[in-house]
Amino acid sequence: MRRILKISVWVVSAILAVLSLLAAMVWTLAVNADLKRPDIRITASEYTLDIDLDTLRMCRGNTLYRNPYGIWEADIKGNAVERGAVMGAMSRDLLRFQEEVFVRQIKEMVPSDIYLGVLHKLMLFFNRRMARYIPEEYRAEIAALSEFCSHDFDVFGTPYERQLNYHAAHDIGHAMQEYMLVGCSSFAVWNNMSADSSLLIGRNFDFWMGDDFAVNKLVSFVTPDSGYRFVSVGWPGMTGVVSGMNEKGLTVTINAAKGPVPIRAAMPISLLARHILQYAATIEEAYGIADTCKTFVSEALLIGQADGRRAAVIEKTPEKQALYSVPEAPLIGTNHYQSETFSEDPDNKENIACSDSEYRHLRLAELIGNQTPLTPSKVASILRNDKGLGEKPIGLTNEKSIHQYIAHHSVIFKPEQRLVWVSTSPWQSGRYLCYDLNRIFRNADSVPFFHSENGRDIAEDSLFLATGYNRLIRYRKRAAAVKRAVERTVRLPIAYVDSLTIDNPDFYEAYLLQGDYHFMQGNFPLAETAWKTALTKEIPRKSQREEIEKKIRKYGKG
Repeated sequence: MRRILKISVWVVSAILAVLSLLAAMVWTLAVNADLKRPDIRITASEYTLDIDLDTLRMCRGNTLYRNPYGIWEADIKGNAVERGAVMGAMSRDLLRFQEEVFVRQIKEMVPSDIYLGVLHKLMLFFNRRMARYIPEEYRAEIAALSEFCSHDFDVFGTPYERQLNYHAAHDIGHAMQEYMLVGCSSFAVWNNMSADSSLLIGRNFDFWMGDDFAVNKLVSFVTPDSGYRFVSVGWPGMTGVVSGMNEKGLTVTINAAKGPVPIRAAMPISLLARHILQYAATIEEAYGIADTCKTFVSEALLIGQADGRRAAVIEKTPEKQALYSVPEAPLIGTNHYQSETFSEDPDNKENIACSDSEYRHLRLAELIGNQTPLTPSKVASILRNDKGLGEKPIGLTNEKSIHQYIAHHSVIFKPEQRLVWVSTSPWQSGRYLCYDLNRIFRNADSVPFFHSENGRDIAEDSLFLATGYNRLIRYRKRAAAVKRAVERTVRLPIAYVDSLTIDNPDFYEAYLLQGDYHFMQGNFPLAETAWKTALTKEIPRKSQREEIEKKIRKYGKG
């Protein structure tokens, strides 16, 4: 017995020694990570604002303006350092706010300071080689912008390190699809499916880091010293592109796909999309650029091309790449691959079988077919649809909906006419503002305010805003409160818990939470009844359904 005890102590000591060594190695590699900051010198006094108002900032001929609908519009020109510096100078407060929101959301997801510290070091370790895959042009732009970032967050790295790492956050969010951070939907139609035969593209960018993250939507009109001028929809600090169109009428939107869990970072997808938008005029050129760039997550990039009225999807993983197109519209993209190249890919097959992606794909096809031929207004109505197949009510915020009430933004492109519609808050329920790139880029030096009342805006979803918005907000707040109560075994008024199914009667989660609360209170019959009701609703993921079934088998009596 004593010998066994000695052996056990030795084994434990050996394991601890190995873990300590591994931790030390990770720490050393993280601390000594080279994020290849370009050797640039920025003198802040050279970037003093000529105008500094709440809604208007101007610096060295560049403009940042918040229009009456709450959208920030940026006019940025010059080389990489100049672009980054003037944007940083004009958006100091916005950059700080964006970081505060991002850090607050991370702390909500990882509330322990100890775990947060470990996560920070793991992220440094994970991203330590990322910079070598990012062109110096974008590293220089990010470095110049970071000179105007707050030092209050330096516990997470220098401003440059943080801004560079934030560009990987979108990719990591894609790798964490189980947490409902992403679930984008997009489609393209042309010829007889479009009212005037021209190419039409719609997309919801469902990337959620809390509603405050989308408070300062930013539409950037960029005139770089090399490549094409372009418009991009994002947020302050985002040098990369998630939705955009260039002066040639080439559009880029990105959709997450499922692949192996990445073990190290490479080029963030948003910077690949930026590279395409700035330097490609055709789908073939976009494909060639993507093929030369190493990325670390699986992604689908829907590319629209004005010349020739074409659209295709670049399907990309860290190991291989394919181009998917269809002979006739519509071309639909959700979160799985469709090309022959990935038809037998195990991750893709699992994604189709177990996630909500295939359901949304079918729903988009149904909505498009019902409203053909499409106009920009009809595209907006599709992007705002929160019902299931056959118009079945499936509950507000259901991941199987096209409109999940988490979108950072929604956009509609009409590439041949160089028109872009950008949604205003909340989500895509607000007014879609129309931007005319012909007018903007033709008169770039004399048009500091880009949106104009031209009769082409798409009206807000007034019915939802009048009847559904308050109910949705109330449901979200109460659902979060019930989750916390269950986690902390805190009692709530039963009417408060029951209000979940009153405010959102078609959503499985309302009954799941109701059941979890009753179970926490020891009322097993009511818990089982609520869980069984949840199973009658449309549940997005196979794993979510299995988890409810497991609870019923384990604790139920029926």
